[in-house]
Amino acid sequence: MPDPEDDRLNLRRLLAAVEAAPPIDAVDVLATELAAMVGASHVSLLISNFSGTAVVRLSHVGSGPSLRDGHNERGESLSLPDSVYQSVLLRQVLEVVPDGDRWLVLIPVTERGDAIGILELSLAQQPDTETVGYLVAAAHALAYVLIASRRHTDLFEWAQRDVPFSIAAEIQRRLLPSAYTAEGGSFTIAGWLEPAHTAGGDTFDYSVDREYLYASITDAMGHSTEAALLATFAVGSLRNTRRRLASLAEQADAANAGLLAHARPDQFVTGQLVRIRLADARMELVNAGHPPPYLLRDGTATTVDLASDLPFGVEPLPYRVQTFDMRPGDRLLLVTDGYLERNTAEVDVEQTLMATADRHPRQIVRELGGNVLTATGGRLQDDATAVCIDWYGPDAVRDAFGGASRARATPA
Repeated sequence: MPDPEDDRLNLRRLLAAVEAAPPIDAVDVLATELAAMVGASHVSLLISNFSGTAVVRLSHVGSGPSLRDGHNERGESLSLPDSVYQSVLLRQVLEVVPDGDRWLVLIPVTERGDAIGILELSLAQQPDTETVGYLVAAAHALAYVLIASRRHTDLFEWAQRDVPFSIAAEIQRRLLPSAYTAEGGSFTIAGWLEPAHTAGGDTFDYSVDREYLYASITDAMGHSTEAALLATFAVGSLRNTRRRLASLAEQADAANAGLLAHARPDQFVTGQLVRIRLADARMELVNAGHPPPYLLRDGTATTVDLASDLPFGVEPLPYRVQTFDMRPGDRLLLVTDGYLERNTAEVDVEQTLMATADRHPRQIVRELGGNVLTATGGRLQDDATAVCIDWYGPDAVRDAFGGASRARATPA
């Protein structure tokens, strides 16, 4: 390996090569440069599919079977359950495993806790600490390359689709945040939507600014395209007012007024809006006819005692803002009624929360989604959506490459 100064120059060269390539070739260009730098016989990007059940070999450069030539996305899909790939994605820990007479290096490609995929390399020798550190930095850079490149092409979206989308599902996906997970110093938030066969109107959203963490979860009545269009109006209204720095009450009132003016009298949207002040963990909530959230505190899970106003679009009324103080170590879970339907009765949300207290929020929401699929035999009658927020406290910081948050050291 070159010395540290050369490392920086090589990383600069790597990113320059990516910038000069068309968006569709950016990953292959990065992989080619990286292979040359570390002497890898092949470099691949494995990207998670939308159902969370497999990783797809999106790109491959180097020697190997012809199906891995970097120009046939979805050419190889690798099942996640009980695999080393699942371990890398869920635990977010690098794995180095023997592969015949070579070594396979698997590195999570992650940005602020959002598990995008895995960087896979084949090396002739077991990598030393310096090489591993270099590869971890390259995988982190790859995450940003993916985020930037996917704005300009459907390639990555197409590769992740293991089943065709209906028009309703296409609309619904566009309403979700571009990253399902985000880690800040004082919090981690993750969401997951498990769609019904005829996509319903579930959505979730979040945003963070200097003062607040915002989160919302909504459920538009009905199914298919009609529900997706109703959800579009509700989410558009909430985002529009949030981006004008409106209070939670103003966001709720605007969404309600808009639906009353533009939706049919029999249409409505349930929702829950949350705003947490980062400086002191003061949480505000608006509950528009939605199931109450769950709170895991000191190892015990309960529902939050929350008054409920009418859903958006039913009657003109001012929405109440209720307050709650989060404590370091708290876990808040928002769900839609897809977890409470008769055919999902076997999903014990409180027990799941208590049994998974040591896991990352992205694992919790995915596990809940898997549980609801198991309970219904894959036949969901309604979308099932969950948003999980971990609160560490205003004095927490996050490790450089997505490590666990921890309290800041107090100067002596």
